[in-house]
Amino acid sequence: MDKAAKSSKTARGTVACDNTTLHLLKANDFVAESIRKRMAENNIMLINITSSAGSGKTTLLQETARRISGKVKMKILVGDLETERDADRLRQTGVDALQIVTGGICHLEAQMIWQAMESLNLDGVELLIVENVGNLVCPASFDLGEDYRVTLLATTEGDDKPKKYPRMFLTSELMLVSKSDLLPYLPFSVEAVVADARDVNPNIDVMQISSTTGEGIDQWCNWLLDKVKEKQEAANVVAAQ
Repeated sequence: MDKAAKSSKTARGTVACDNTTLHLLKANDFVAESIRKRMAENNIMLINITSSAGSGKTTLLQETARRISGKVKMKILVGDLETERDADRLRQTGVDALQIVTGGICHLEAQMIWQAMESLNLDGVELLIVENVGNLVCPASFDLGEDYRVTLLATTEGDDKPKKYPRMFLTSELMLVSKSDLLPYLPFSVEAVVADARDVNPNIDVMQISSTTGEGIDQWCNWLLDKVKEKQEAANVVAAQ
C-alpha cells in the first residue's frame, strides 16, 4: 500500500511557516521510494528508530538483538555525527551493525541509507533497523523508505514533547515511552504524554518500556516479529496471484 511521503505531513500550530527546503525533501523522497521498492522486492522490513539524544535507542537495540537475532535475520544501520561507538556496542551482541558517520549533519537522509546499503550484504535479511541521529527535529522530515517509524520518548525528557515537536509524532506509527523504571522519581505523566501524542496523531500506538528492568521489551520484540511476518505473508499473497 502506498503511503504519503512523511515530509509532506504537517502539524498545525499558531504560525505555519513556508518550507523553503521543499525541493530538497522532494529529492530525498525520490530516493526513499527507491529504497522502499528495494525492500519490498527483497521482503525486508525496514524500521526507522528516532528520538532525542540519550533516550536509550542503542540500549534498546542491544536488548532487542539479544532476544530476537536468533528468530529473524537482522542488521542495523546506526547514524551519528562522529565515532563508531554505538555500532561497536551493537556488534558486541553478535548482530551485524554498520555505522553511518554524518560528519555534523543532524539527521539521516535517504541517500545516506542507499549508500550504506551498498556496503551491507542484505542477502537473506528479514529485518533492517536504522537508528537515526538523536534529534526530534530534523529527522522528522526525512523519509528513509521505512515501513514504520518508531520514536522513543524517555521519561527523563518530560511529558510535553509531542506537542513541542509534533511532526516527529505525527509521522511515527509507534511511540515507545522509555526508561519507565524511573517513573517513580520523575514528574512525568504517561497519561498526559499519550494524550498529547494521540492529539497530534490519533493512530499512533504506544508501549511503555524499560531496557533496564525488561518491562515491555517482549511486547516490543513481538511487535517487530509480527511486522516482519505480516510483510512476508503479504509478499507471498502477491507472488501467488
